[in-house]
Amino acid sequence: MKTISIIGAPTDVGASVRGAGMGPDALRVAGLNEALEARQLSVIDHGNLHGPANPWEQPVNGLRHLTQAIDWNQAVYDAVNEALLNGHLPMMLGGDHCLAIGSISAVAAHCRRVGKKLRVLWFDAHADSNLSTISPTGNIHGMPVACLMGHGPKELIAYSGVTPAIQPADIRLIGIRSVDAGEKKFIHDMGMQVFDMRYIDEYGMRNVMSSVLAGLDSDTHLHVSFDMDCLDPGIAPGVGTAVLGGPTYREAQLCMEMIADTGLLASLDVVELNPALDVRNQTAILAVDLIESLFGKSTLVRM
Repeated sequence: MKTISIIGAPTDVGASVRGAGMGPDALRVAGLNEALEARQLSVIDHGNLHGPANPWEQPVNGLRHLTQAIDWNQAVYDAVNEALLNGHLPMMLGGDHCLAIGSISAVAAHCRRVGKKLRVLWFDAHADSNLSTISPTGNIHGMPVACLMGHGPKELIAYSGVTPAIQPADIRLIGIRSVDAGEKKFIHDMGMQVFDMRYIDEYGMRNVMSSVLAGLDSDTHLHVSFDMDCLDPGIAPGVGTAVLGGPTYREAQLCMEMIADTGLLASLDVVELNPALDVRNQTAILAVDLIESLFGKSTLVRM
C-alpha cells in the first residue's frame, strides 16, 4: 500500500493577493483524505507547517517578503525531504506556488541520493520564470521556475545543496497563457519545453501529454506541480491570478489519468487554491476530484 504524506503549507507570502494560505484546509474540508483512503492508499496527514505571517509589504530590491519566503520554503524542504526518506509520497498543499522551490528542491536532492532521473510537470497559467530584475510585481510566486534553475536570491536556490536544483530538460510547462516579456527571453535562453494553450489548441491535450510523458521509465521520479489557476476560471474560480482560456474539466481529467497510467507519480504539489475567491468551495472539490484521478480513479477499469 502506497503511503501519502500530506503536508500543509498555509501561506501566501509569495502571492499577489491574500487567501491561498487557507488552501490546505479547504482541500481537507472538500474530502481529500477520505478520497485518498477510498483509493486504498495509506494517508498520513501531518497537519500544517508553521512559518512567519504575511507582513504585506512592498517589494525590496524587486522581491516581496523574501525573508518569509525563505523560511517557508525551508520548512517545506525539510518536510518533503523527511517524507521521501521514509519512502512516502509527499503531497504538499499550498499556499502559493513559491513553495514549490522548497518542495522540488527536496525532490531533486532525493533523486540525486537514490540515482533517479527527475521529470517535473508544471501545470500553470503562468510561466513563473521571472527574476527580481524583470518582475513587474516582485511577487515570488512568479519566480519559482527561475529559482529552481539557479536564477534567484542565493537563499532560495541552495536548499538542495546543488545549484541549480534542476535542469531545463527536467521540466515541462503545461497550460501556459500569461507570460511577461522578460520571461519569454528567459524561457528561450534556457531552452525549456513549454506547451502553451495555443499548442494545446493546435495538437490536442492527448498529444501534449504523450509528449510530456515521453521517455519515462522505472528509473524516473515523476513530480507534478499543479497550480489551480492552470484551469479555466469558469470551472476553477477560487484562484488569485485567474487567466481566461485554460484547460477544460475533461482536458484536466485526461492529464491526470494519463499520468496515473504511467504508475510513476512520486510527489505532488497542489497550490494557489484561494478559498476567499471561491464559490462554495467548488475549486477545492474539483481539485480533490482531479487528485483522485491522479491516483487511479477512472470511469471504467480498462483491460
